[in-house]
Amino acid sequence: MALVDTIRHGGVAVLTLDNPPANAYSHEMHRELDAAILECRFDDAVHVIVITGAGERFFCAGADIAMLARAAPDWKYNFCLHANETLCRLEQTPKLVIAAVNGHCVGGGLEIALAADLRWAREDGGKLGLPEVTLGVLPGTGGTVRLSRLLGRSRAIELMTSGENLAFERGLELGLLNEILPSPGFLDAVLERAQRYCPPHKASRAVGLIRRSVVSGLEMGLEQHLALERELQQRLFTGEDAREGLAAFGEKRRPEFTGR
Repeated sequence: MALVDTIRHGGVAVLTLDNPPANAYSHEMHRELDAAILECRFDDAVHVIVITGAGERFFCAGADIAMLARAAPDWKYNFCLHANETLCRLEQTPKLVIAAVNGHCVGGGLEIALAADLRWAREDGGKLGLPEVTLGVLPGTGGTVRLSRLLGRSRAIELMTSGENLAFERGLELGLLNEILPSPGFLDAVLERAQRYCPPHKASRAVGLIRRSVVSGLEMGLEQHLALERELQQRLFTGEDAREGLAAFGEKRRPEFTGR
């Protein structure tokens, strides 16, 4: 049985974490997630990646705690290292990534969602937070890194050291979530919105390289970030969508993008 199911909906690839009852992740799940990310990266027909959880109760409850309790310290280090590599690969893939948070999203589950560009949650779907401090450890799959970049130093430290799990509404107020969507038809609504970032509506290469400039550039100095931005812009200037967009503007018509 697959731990990560991949289904295509037009230009949107939906990766579903599927490990009942809480979609907790193991090394095997991260290996499958890693492979699915690489497959989407190389597939020109995929323009947007959506990650969600199976069922309605959990997006992902984080790492399998019983598994970690049994594992040797060196194995746990390598487990965290590979999980970090997987999420960095997700961030460095030049395609928009959406976390469809359908249920509880805590611990490593939130760390996966933090590696996405947009986080859309299901109304009354559950809680989100990084409660690792209650286990005597820290959020070790990018949680301290990405949360502090998203919310700022003080707020991130407060949330992680308190170990509090927040209602989705509070997560929206803080900026952890971008939007809360109605519970009925949640995934259908996510897919409908995700399609708006695909051709012919959007120039998906431009969308992907915008996220590449932001994600990579935030780790650079100003001059290096500007240089990266120029190089990515030049790549877009050589593509069909830039020619179509500029022509459509001059001809006062709606552009028809192809993703090339």
